[in-house]
Parts: sequence; structure tokens; C-alpha cells
Amino acid sequence: MKRVYCFLTLVFLISFFREGIAQQTYEKPALEREGSWSMIMIPDLQNYVKWGRNQPIMDLMMAWIEDNLDLLNIKMVVCVGDLVENDEKITNDYDGNQTTQQQWEAVSHAFSRLDGKVPYIAATGNHDYSIDRQGNRTSHYSEFFTSERNYLNQKILVQNSRNEQGKPTLENSAYELKGLNGQDYLFMTVEFAPRDTVVTWAKRIADMEQYRDHRIVLVTHNYLNAKDEHTAGEINWLFWEPYAIDNMIQKSPKIKLQHANNGKQLWEKLVQPASNIELVLCGHISGEGYRSDENVAGKAVHQMLFDAQSMGGGHRHGNGGDGWLRILEFFPDNKTVKVKTFSPLFGASPTSQQFAWKRDERNEYVILFD
Repeated sequence: MKRVYCFLTLVFLISFFREGIAQQTYEKPALEREGSWSMIMIPDLQNYVKWGRNQPIMDLMMAWIEDNLDLLNIKMVVCVGDLVENDEKITNDYDGNQTTQQQWEAVSHAFSRLDGKVPYIAATGNHDYSIDRQGNRTSHYSEFFTSERNYLNQKILVQNSRNEQGKPTLENSAYELKGLNGQDYLFMTVEFAPRDTVVTWAKRIADMEQYRDHRIVLVTHNYLNAKDEHTAGEINWLFWEPYAIDNMIQKSPKIKLQHANNGKQLWEKLVQPASNIELVLCGHISGEGYRSDENVAGKAVHQMLFDAQSMGGGHRHGNGGDGWLRILEFFPDNKTVKVKTFSPLFGASPTSQQFAWKRDERNEYVILFD
């Protein structure tokens, strides 16, 4: 009897092992429907750029996008902000070994792989701004991300507003792609915690007759949290004091940003009153989030958070985020979107390909437009 038990145990273990191997079979990214097109969603990049050792992972992510433009029929790439860790740093400390200049140069170089090959939106996050004691913000963003650098962006750029210094930049801008399986799209981005004037601008754009039948995709940084709630409360940021103690640059107390709007306010003032904003993409808060609410026209608005900055070891000692990004496949029926979460870093080697997909319900799901 003991021998029979051991034999059955061995058979069970072999079957379990084989099943495990089958479940781990790597699937190369591919379109699920003929005629689909894709949008790639890049989460916060700050933890890649602040360490020189992590920047090659960001480059790998962009190289993977470049390599899969045709295979996945990629029509747009969006990054949800925090392109850099620090907009005002010239010294090294425990939280990164790259200066502000080096960080902006690194993220700019990474995006250069896409110039002339696919349109992209690089939204701004709180880390992309410097503020003063009164809460006024500035950024080096417009020095590196201009309308001229990618002619495919320039070709479809149809609207833009101004930054806090009154200069026209891509921080608040809109891009039009017509005829994607018969549907016209407007991709709009607004700055981190957009000022009242920016919200007014974006609402007017959405209300324009020329975009009445467009499907608007809104890209912003701070909008949803990992509990699937609109962010709320006072919007503030900080600056780095001119002192370092034990290799730690000192941070100021939080300072309120002037005329800034949180996620709840964006929903109430911009998204819900619009009849054509149907998808909102954001980052800022580590993790995943999703919710659907009806807008004024009774249409479902799909709102998605994806921020991988705490994955891969975290902020101080990790690799920046394990290379995770999102693939949104828009099916030819113009209603169905398949959301998938993939890591080109893990997918690059047979040794790690078993980890290249996140298959749980928070990371792989289907949304349906009305």
C-alpha cells in the first residue's frame, strides 16, 4: 500500500509540474483581432531616469515599442507623467545619482527612438515641476519636448494651451487621429493638477462642434488612486532645500499649488460634463486602478490608473519598475478594447519570459465603449 501511495504521489507531482510548465508557456505579444490597432501606455518613468543603472531598462521599453509598431499596429504612445524624479537637482544623494540635466536628457533620448515613427504624448507629473514658496511652478519640460522634434506629433497637433509662464507648450495639448476603423479620436493631455484656466481650455476643446463625434482620450497624471477612487484633497508639492544632511537633500514642507485641480474636481468640471471624453489614463499613485462612470450623455467613461514605479524593488534600490507597460488593443468593432500588461524586460529572455505578463483581473481585462 505504501508503494502504491508513493507511486500515485509521483504521478500527481509529474502532472502538476507539467501543468505548471504549460501555464508558463510564453506568448509573444500579438493582436487578438485582425484589423485592430493599439495604443501603448507607459507608466511613471522617474525611477528609471534617476539612476544611471536603470536607464537602459527605459531604453529597452522604447526599443520594444519601436520593434512592435507594425506587429501591434501601434497608432499612439502615451506616458502618464513623472518623466523625471527631480526638476531642480545638481548634486547626488541617496535618491538617485543623476542630475536634473542628466534625467531630462535620458528620458528625451529614450523617446527619440519613437521620433518620426509614431506619435506620442509625454504628460507632465508633479516630479517634472519645480515650485517656489508661493506654489508657482516651472519646468524644463519644454526644453526637451517640443512640437518640432517628432514630425508625426506636429502633423496631428491641433490644439495647445500655455504653461504657467504664459508660453505655449505641449504640457496642455490635443492631437487628432481620424478614421481609426471609421472612428475619429482626439488625444488630449493636461498638466499635473491642471490649473483652472487649463481645465476651462480643455472643456472648451471637448465642447467644440468639430470634435462632437470624436472619441476623446484624456491623459493626465493625478486622477485615480489604487482604490479606484478619484483623488481628492489639497494639491501640493515641495522643493529641495539647499542643504544635505547625511547624504539626504532636505525637502521643504508641502506647499499648496495655486488654482490646481485634483481628480475629483477634474471629473466634476471636465470629464463628466463632456459627452465625448470616454477614456481617462493616469499614473502618479503606485499600483493599478479602474472605474467606469457615466458622463452627461449617459456614456460610460473608462478611467484607468497604471503606475509601476514601486515594482522591481521600489524607489531607492529597485530597477525602476520591471519594464512594465500596457497594451490597449482597440478591436475593429470600435467598442471593444483589450487591456494587457506586459514587460519587455522579462520578455527579452527565455529565462524570465514566464513572468512577462500580468494575468490577474486588475491587469488584463476588457472595456466596452457605448
